[in-house]
Amino acid sequence: MRFGFHVSIAGGFTNVIERANRLGCETVQIFTASNKQWKRTPLDPDVVAGFRASLKEAQLHPLTVHLFYLPNLATPDEELLERSRQALSAELGRSSILGADFLVLHPGAFKNSNMDEGISRVATSLNQAISSATTKKVKIVVENTSGGGTRLGGSFDDLARIIEGVGKKDSVGICLDTAHAFQAGYPLHTSKGLEETLAQIDHLIGLEKLLLLHLNDSKTPLGSHNDRHWDIGKGQMGLEAFRRIINHPKLKHLPAVMETPSAPGGDVRNMAMVKKLREEG
Repeated sequence: MRFGFHVSIAGGFTNVIERANRLGCETVQIFTASNKQWKRTPLDPDVVAGFRASLKEAQLHPLTVHLFYLPNLATPDEELLERSRQALSAELGRSSILGADFLVLHPGAFKNSNMDEGISRVATSLNQAISSATTKKVKIVVENTSGGGTRLGGSFDDLARIIEGVGKKDSVGICLDTAHAFQAGYPLHTSKGLEETLAQIDHLIGLEKLLLLHLNDSKTPLGSHNDRHWDIGKGQMGLEAFRRIINHPKLKHLPAVMETPSAPGGDVRNMAMVKKLREEG
């Protein structure tokens, strides 16, 4: 398992590599611009070339881009939906330019419509983005969520139905966020719960479609539907849960990105912890 963090691009892409190296990253996840603004500044070719060369030199792979937070691909609001679809297509293009392997996204919320319609909108959005892409190198990876309310992705059945609606199956996969799954009611903190969850993913989607882990502990209890990440082993899931996940024969080949709280020194401690668990087996 290759470990990394979601790393800030503050100050430009050249700072990503330095931050990732300082944290001991083996893989890395980024936004391509502000996660709270629709506007995207065009990528500078010289900056991109330097970034890609530095990634290769630092042996940071795979590179994951996270779709920013404003798009909602499940919304019934036609104006927001169209803007979200345009943003997804644009971000897929930017991910390709940067040399990313994955573009990970949350499926969104169906608001004042229904689940079936929301799932259909997400699948259509993915189909449109994939069809308009100039390259097929970047896979779109749909992340499970903590669920609750009208948010899609709280169950792996949601993700299965989205994937089923995508025509080009080789262009999509899923991301397992450990905190989100726990918050949605999947008991990943127990050996039995982990095995049952993986069996369900395999049955509904296929474990070959599981391309990425978001390795986070949960500050909130099992089934809380309250999305609060916490430091590895210090949350409700506990350290042994992560030992099992990191060394599981069906998971240990995957890249794992941590999105843990950025308290002073926290990232360094989290990285040291997961590497220790990997070494101990």
